[in-house]
Amino acid sequence: MDEAECGRPSSPVDMLWDTSIALADSENIETWVADNVIQLIDDGCTIPFIARYRKEKTNSMEPNKLREVVSAYDQLKRVQSKAANVIKTIKKQGKMDDSLNTSIRCARSMEELDHLYTPFKTGSKATLAERARKLGLESAAKLLMRSPQGINIESYVKPKVEGLSSVAEVNKGIQHIIADIIAKDVETMSKIRELCSQGYVTINSSKKSKNVADENAKFERYYDFTCTVRNVRPHQVLAMNRGESLKILTIKVEIAQNIVKSFKTWCNDRWVPKFCNHIVKGFIQNCIEDGYLRLIQPIIVRQTRSELTKKAENASIEVFSHNLKRLLLTPPVRGKVVMGVDPGYRHGCKIAVMSPLGNILSTDVIYIHDNRKHADKARIKSLLVKYSCETLAIGNGTACRETESFFSSMIQAGFFLPLNVMYCIVDESGASIYSVSDEATKELPNLDSNLRSAVSIGRRLQDPLIELVKIEPKHLGVGMYQHDISATNLKGALDSVVEECVSSVVEECVSFVGVDLNVCNESLLRRIAGVSSSKAGKIIQWRNEKGSFTNREQLKTIKGLGPKTFEQCAGFVRINPQTVQRIRQEEESESEQSSSTKGKKRKAGTSRSSKSKKAKLEIPTTINPLDMTCIHPESYHITEKLLEKINASVTEIGLACMRTKLSQTVGQTGMDSLASELEVGMPTLQLIMDGLKQPLDYDIRTAYEKPLFRQGLMSVNDLQIGTVLTGRVGNVVHFGAFVDIGVGKDGLIHTSSMPFYRLQNGKPLGPGDKVQVKVIKLEINKGRIALELLAVL
Repeated sequence: MDEAECGRPSSPVDMLWDTSIALADSENIETWVADNVIQLIDDGCTIPFIARYRKEKTNSMEPNKLREVVSAYDQLKRVQSKAANVIKTIKKQGKMDDSLNTSIRCARSMEELDHLYTPFKTGSKATLAERARKLGLESAAKLLMRSPQGINIESYVKPKVEGLSSVAEVNKGIQHIIADIIAKDVETMSKIRELCSQGYVTINSSKKSKNVADENAKFERYYDFTCTVRNVRPHQVLAMNRGESLKILTIKVEIAQNIVKSFKTWCNDRWVPKFCNHIVKGFIQNCIEDGYLRLIQPIIVRQTRSELTKKAENASIEVFSHNLKRLLLTPPVRGKVVMGVDPGYRHGCKIAVMSPLGNILSTDVIYIHDNRKHADKARIKSLLVKYSCETLAIGNGTACRETESFFSSMIQAGFFLPLNVMYCIVDESGASIYSVSDEATKELPNLDSNLRSAVSIGRRLQDPLIELVKIEPKHLGVGMYQHDISATNLKGALDSVVEECVSSVVEECVSFVGVDLNVCNESLLRRIAGVSSSKAGKIIQWRNEKGSFTNREQLKTIKGLGPKTFEQCAGFVRINPQTVQRIRQEEESESEQSSSTKGKKRKAGTSRSSKSKKAKLEIPTTINPLDMTCIHPESYHITEKLLEKINASVTEIGLACMRTKLSQTVGQTGMDSLASELEVGMPTLQLIMDGLKQPLDYDIRTAYEKPLFRQGLMSVNDLQIGTVLTGRVGNVVHFGAFVDIGVGKDGLIHTSSMPFYRLQNGKPLGPGDKVQVKVIKLEINKGRIALELLAVL
């Protein structure tokens, strides 16, 4: 593989397009916004930081749009880098000319660069045009196109040389060169793309062979499928791609004949020399025909398939990211003792009882699907009573339905009285993978891997965000065809669109929720904007050695955390005074109990002398109430000015009196005048005011729907057309939403049965939403339940 193909960085090349303008055009944003985004990203800023604290520079761009812009910018940088490598490689071969150089520098996509570079790839079989050029026919081809009257074809004939032994062979070689010139011409390729974008181009699929097995007729609807490339849906493209990869379907892209005719007419005007005789004219037309059939049409077909797949994959990523975000922002169930249940048949159901803080109180294995279930009923009740546990989290994997039936029957019979026991079905996707991971071994070293999954299921109900960030997002069971996306895009590649997007979504969720710097674990901390795994480890190490953090500024004393890291992460970490006090008390208690232990733990707020430069920083150890808010330390001086103006103090943060004072000041002064007086942008001022108004325990997840609890269950056989049910959205795809309605099989609300006016404020459905639905179609033998959306609850 050569240098250009490997994509090793080369010296930047001056493209014939401006990056900011190209980015603004492709993403439909203002050029000044594109300029600012480029500068911020190049300065090492993260998407959560830009989205929250640099709104003035991005015109208050939302995180999702910001991710799209950053992805497009990365793509332009990759194109520029590859263009430099391609130019360098072709120059080494001595084959670069002005026309090719211009074409390469005009390219805005990898597909265009690949098309231009393919004939020059080292080690590849030379094209027909290249072979003809090696025979010395390029001058004849150019002369024929420029001044056909002065060419003598017979003079190129060499009887003993293969490829030149006759006039026919010479003509064939010249035809190949002219066809190649036409196919590599930027204007010609732009014309065929323009015609195709405006005309009728279809993608067709058919069954490859009658003898090909298609389990459960999964691809039946694509056995004879035709759709225009403009109208084909992302899930249809991915389904056809999957069918093709399984050798079940054959996929073709067809260009309408009127497009082909218009293109050839244009090519005649573009390439046939003026005032040439009919023989030359016919020869050039044959070259155009050859160039179209052999080179241009296959390129357009490949590019069309590639663009459709790319758009479909991006749509899949978008759906996946939306669902992932909603899943991570599922509100926690706080203050409850929870029993996590990992259902199973032969090897029993694994159970784990967790305290309200997620600490493991007890674990066990119960056998409720054989003759041991009667004895295990008493054990279950004993555990629930012992720990006053009224909340069950049942995993939705194998044996879930039977396990749910078991607990439901006991609840209905009053077996657990006086406890008011309720259960919630929890998506256990990825729990088994996590249970055998290195992270689980490190976190729960003395617990059997089978029991770890029950712990994970229970903790997912208590605080989904903390638990789900430990699991690779693609294993969380949300999205559409994410497993069909190419492996290089899905994981491992530095330029992976999926990995970047998904990581950004997780980072955004964790950052915007905020984490308590004194209690968060390493897996959560490394998801904060600007904090890598190594930096998270250093923060945990500092905390273990020196005690709890008392303010954000102490992050600056940690070796390896520079000013940029502090800038990016400081606004997303919290210092909870109650946590600091509790940890101090625990440390004092431990210190008294182990006074003989060498080297006592240092208490929060104390300092340790050190020769390092970091230690010489004069950092206060007092608690700052602003560290409990979303306000960034860089804006503390503005916040202090605002508090002084409204005659308030930091002790009033989140109280009604603070909200009253802010409202009165805004009413009297106006936001514009207040922003000018404080010399701050409107978005930043609004963020500061929000931070002062919100309660200190504010959690953005409270805006989303809480988990759905049940005490009884239904069967799919209880359903009838017209049955109205309450359910919870489990997954959203482009063609609808799958809803858990409590019958052991999810129903589908197709987009056609999802009226816009029934959505809450027009917002699309997401995982976790509670909905009221009506059954409109039942196909029990195929396991299909069609639903109509009645309301979002």
